[in-house]
Amino acid sequence: MIKEKINEIDTPEARSRMLAELTSHVGEPNAIGMAALYETVFDRPWEHKINDTRALRRLITVMRAEGVPICSVSTTSGGGYFLAAAGSELLAYLRRNERRALQILMRNAKIKRISLPNYLGQIRMNTEGGNEEAA
Repeated sequence: MIKEKINEIDTPEARSRMLAELTSHVGEPNAIGMAALYETVFDRPWEHKINDTRALRRLITVMRAEGVPICSVSTTSGGGYFLAAAGSELLAYLRRNERRALQILMRNAKIKRISLPNYLGQIRMNTEGGNEEAA
């Protein structure tokens, strides 16, 4: 069922509109808000900010998983999505993601009452061994 919904969202037209719009939003100061990007990509207005824009977030996730460097920023005044203007902007975005991931992993390790290196070792062993269960 989820795959069917992604196929409805991930269309060549939606991808094309997404990339075309983001090329005019290069650099963090030029980020486009989620609602405006949704309306451009799906060619319809959003009615419910959380539920309707979920499709946009899924499409961005799929495209990022394929290596498309869609950056995002969140601020108290909103934030949005953009393409990096320079390598340093992309590196800063990736560092923020790494910090968030490490914070989650540190929290998990504390809950399991093990050190972060031990927890990372468990994750690595599970990944290399093909074990799909959580560490």
